[in-house]
Amino acid sequence: MDLILVGICMAVIIGLYFRNNPMQHSRWFLLRRFINWFPLGMTYAFLYMGRYNLNVAKNALGDLMTKQELGTIFAAGTVTYALSFLVNGPLVDKIGGKKGILIAAIGSSLANVLLGVLTWLMLMGKLKLNLVATFSFFYSVNMYFQSYGAVSIIKVKSYWFHVRERGVFGAIFGTLISIGVYFAFDWGQRIVDLTKAGSTGGWLHDLLQSIFATNVLVNGKPVDATWAVFFIPSAILVVWVFIDWWLIKDTPEEANFPSFDTHDASSGQMHIELSTLDLLKKVFASPLMLLIAAIGLTSGIFRNGITQWYFVFAAEVKQPGAEFFLQHWGLLLCVFGIVGGVAGGWASDHLFQSRRGPPAAMLCAFIFLMTVVMAVFLTSSPLILGYSAVLIVMASVGITSLMSGTAATDFGGRKAAATCSGIVDGCTYLGSGIQSFSLGYLTTWNWHYWPLFLMPFALVGFAVALKIWHDLPTATRKYNAEVEQKRLDAAGAIN
Repeated sequence: MDLILVGICMAVIIGLYFRNNPMQHSRWFLLRRFINWFPLGMTYAFLYMGRYNLNVAKNALGDLMTKQELGTIFAAGTVTYALSFLVNGPLVDKIGGKKGILIAAIGSSLANVLLGVLTWLMLMGKLKLNLVATFSFFYSVNMYFQSYGAVSIIKVKSYWFHVRERGVFGAIFGTLISIGVYFAFDWGQRIVDLTKAGSTGGWLHDLLQSIFATNVLVNGKPVDATWAVFFIPSAILVVWVFIDWWLIKDTPEEANFPSFDTHDASSGQMHIELSTLDLLKKVFASPLMLLIAAIGLTSGIFRNGITQWYFVFAAEVKQPGAEFFLQHWGLLLCVFGIVGGVAGGWASDHLFQSRRGPPAAMLCAFIFLMTVVMAVFLTSSPLILGYSAVLIVMASVGITSLMSGTAATDFGGRKAAATCSGIVDGCTYLGSGIQSFSLGYLTTWNWHYWPLFLMPFALVGFAVALKIWHDLPTATRKYNAEVEQKRLDAAGAIN
């Protein structure tokens, strides 16, 4: 049933994609662009499955991995992810998004195999190395390759989507994030359940048991094959590598379409070659881009501050009457995340002339209200707490889609799309690292620190988003003015 609901959500997004055609593209262009972004996006979604499977494994491992240890391991990975963009962003701008997504999928697949082997060694009692240091290293390797994913999808998007269409692509991007989280938490948990020692089930259970389970006893007890939660995403990513290699084209021209001006910051400058230093200056010498990155940092704190820790909280502190949230955490994050991505992207394009600041400010204000609700009802109402948590994820996915997936590309332009979006996304994961380190320790003392920690960042995000409320790339503003003038001229001719 959950899979059907996710499929319906994806079908709605695909329908929205084909119905939204402000640039009057041909049907073949829309179809070919779909053939381009769908496999690219599904690869990105399964990269998420190979990223958050660590959180699922932690719950399965129980006391073998504490909250503090998870916080440290996850933070090491997210900080590596963030810093990687200083190298990977400019690299993908030079080699293209297709090669970038192939590097991401192949590298993450291999890293997940190593994490699976590490988990096997730990459960078999054969891991002689420090758990935190070893897992941190291999998870950081995974996250280094993961960092190629977002910049690659956005690099390809920058050539195929006009600025006035990118709000809708922000909705698509948010959907892909959300579906990836569903794969990670719900599919991941299902894998863990099916590979438990002594469990029973149907044909899929029997298949996974025959592949992954062992009859070895450790300390007199059978061992759960938790390592499967790393090996299965690895195998899935290999399949998408071949599909991506076959179908993806970096630009419309490579797919035999005419040159397409997207009216972003690169409009009229596509002939200029940018060095790595030039690409980095696009971000670090731009006050506007730094503001966008700051909003991205706060969204990383919100999104992963809930995504990562509610799953742990609900497993540790029983939630009577709200068990549904833990049992279907991935599905709820998927559905609410899609709503957030669609709402933010639609509002940006249709209500604010493709300005990204206004919806981002509104979503930050909403997150602040929800963190207050969380703080008030943390221990008194599991149901209100659960809904507050998923609503925060909903809003934070909308912010991430607007900042990393859209605003950074608008102001960076096609030539610097990977560098600019990468560094903004890097700041998002830097925020994730900050919350992971902090909440891993704070929640060990008292879970009430959880919502209290998130509150001030919501206010910071709101204040910064207000500062970019009116900003648009010059080429976009000129394009909007030309469109409006044509509309007025047409109205005058009719009158």
